[in-house]
Amino acid sequence: MSDMPDFSNVQSGSSSTADKVYEVKPGDSLSKIAKREYGDADQWPRIFEANKDTLKDPNKIFPGQKLKIPPKA
Repeated sequence: MSDMPDFSNVQSGSSSTADKVYEVKPGDSLSKIAKREYGDADQWPRIFEANKDTLKDPNKIFPGQKLKIPPKA
């Protein structure tokens, strides 16, 4: 029997593939952030989906806002 605690049933908002957090800069858009993070501006919906709890409109992000950036697929 292992002395390690069993965390298999722990519920958490993070995992080994935890989202990165990005702070929006002036002039940013979801497509610019996607281009910077993924190398592809067309990946912006992934960022929008990951932040639906705080974003209602993908065109309305503002400097200082913190967005979750999902890991590359």
